[in-house]
Amino acid sequence: MNYSEDTIAAISTGSVTNSGIGIIRMSGEEALSIAEEIFQSKKSGKSLKEVPSHTIHYGNIVDDGEIVDEVLLMVMKAPNTYTREDVVEINCHGGMIVMNKVLETCFKHGARPAEPGEFTKRAFLNGRIDLSQAEAVIDLINSKNDMSMKSSINQLNGYLSGKIRKFREEILNDMAYIEAALDDPEHISLDDFGQILLNKINEICKELEYLIQTSDNGRVIKEGINTVILGKPNAGKSSLLNVLARYERAIVTDIPGTTRDIIEEQINLNGILINLTDTAGIRETKDMVESIGVDKARECAQNADLIIYVVDSSIPLDENDRKIMEIIQDKKVIIILNKSDLVSVVEENSFSDIIHAPVVSISTVTQDGIQRLEQIIRDMFIEGKIQFNDELVITNLRQKNSLKDALKSLKLVINSIENSMPEDFYTIDMMNAYEELGKITGESVEEDLANEIFSKFCMGK
Repeated sequence: MNYSEDTIAAISTGSVTNSGIGIIRMSGEEALSIAEEIFQSKKSGKSLKEVPSHTIHYGNIVDDGEIVDEVLLMVMKAPNTYTREDVVEINCHGGMIVMNKVLETCFKHGARPAEPGEFTKRAFLNGRIDLSQAEAVIDLINSKNDMSMKSSINQLNGYLSGKIRKFREEILNDMAYIEAALDDPEHISLDDFGQILLNKINEICKELEYLIQTSDNGRVIKEGINTVILGKPNAGKSSLLNVLARYERAIVTDIPGTTRDIIEEQINLNGILINLTDTAGIRETKDMVESIGVDKARECAQNADLIIYVVDSSIPLDENDRKIMEIIQDKKVIIILNKSDLVSVVEENSFSDIIHAPVVSISTVTQDGIQRLEQIIRDMFIEGKIQFNDELVITNLRQKNSLKDALKSLKLVINSIENSMPEDFYTIDMMNAYEELGKITGESVEEDLANEIFSKFCMGK
C-alpha cells in the first residue's frame, strides 16, 4: 500500500463554526522542523527537537515576523504517538479565521493538507492499529448513543482484533502442519489429524456464527431501532410521536387523514436510538394522495424492527383494525390502547387471537402510561434481544461479510474431512478462510478498499 512520507496538517477540531479552542495537528518527519520555524516560545529557549516528548509549550505562532496567535503547542515524538510519527498539535483560539491562518502558516513552511482520515491511515500503515480498530474510530466519532459508543470503544481496544488473530493463528498452524507432513511423511504423521482438525474447525465455526448473529444487534446499536407507528386515522399516532419526541414534530388535528406522508424523528431513549416513523392512518379511501400515504405505511411496516400499533380505545375495533393486524401479525409489535382518559370499549384481550404482543394503555393527553411504554421498548431490545454489556458486537457490514465468507470456507473444510478427502484439499479452503479473516484486520486487504474506508473520515482524524 502506498505510503506518503510528506508531513501533513489539518484542523482536528470542528471547522464549521467558531469555538473556544481550535487544534491544528501536524504529523510526519518534518513536523518538529516546521514547528520550530513558526513557533516562538515565551518561556523556554530550547529547540523543540530537544524538549521531552509529550510536553506543552507556551508561545506564539509567527508568520513573516507577525504574530498570528497566542498558542499552546504540544510536542509528541515518534514512535509513541497516534501515527507513530512525530506529531505536533497547536492549541490556538477557535475562531475560523485564526485556525485557518495557523493552518496556512504550517502549509507555507512545508506541510501539505491532510487527506480525509490520513492521520488514522498512517496509524494503520505504521502498525499502531489494525483496520477493524480504524473503523471503530470513525464509529466512535459518529456514535449517537451510549451503546454505540461503548461498542466502538470495545472494538477500538482490540476485542475483535484479538479474536481474529487467534483464529488466523490456529488456521495457519494447522496448514503449516499439513504442509510439513505432506513434505516429510516419514517423520510427521497425519494419522487421526482429520478428527483433531475437525474439532478445531468446529469450535472456530461456532465462534464465527455467534459473531455473525450479533450483527443484527450491532445494527440496532449503531443505527437505532427502526420503529413504525401504525393505526387507523385519528387513533393518536402523531400525538404519540410528539410525546416521545418531546416536542410538536407532527401536526395534530381532529380531522381524519391529516397525516398523509411519512414523518420521521430520531430520539434517544435511555441510551437506545429509536428511529420513529409516523405514517398515514390505514383505512379504505378514495382520496388519491391519502391512498399513496397508506401504501407507504404498509411498506414501512414490512421493513420495521418494531411496530407500535395505536388503537383508539374509545371506539370499537372494525375491519380496518383487522387488516392492520393481518399486516403486522408476524412482526415485533407493541399494541397501544390510546385515549385511556376516555371511557374504553376495547379490552386488552381483543387482540390475542391474532397478535401475541404486549398491550399498554396510555393517554397522549395526560401522558399516563408513556413511561411504561418506553420501558417495554427498552426491555424488548435490551433484556430480550440484545445482551449487551462488555461483549463483542459486530456493527460493520464489511466485517460481517468477511466473517460469513470465512465461515463458508471452513464449512467446506469440514465437508472435506467428513468425506475423507486428501489433506491437501483442506488447505485450499483453510487459506481462503485465513485471507477473509485477514480482510477484517487489514492484513490481507486491497489498497482500494482501505482508501475507501479512510475517505469517510474527517480531515483532522
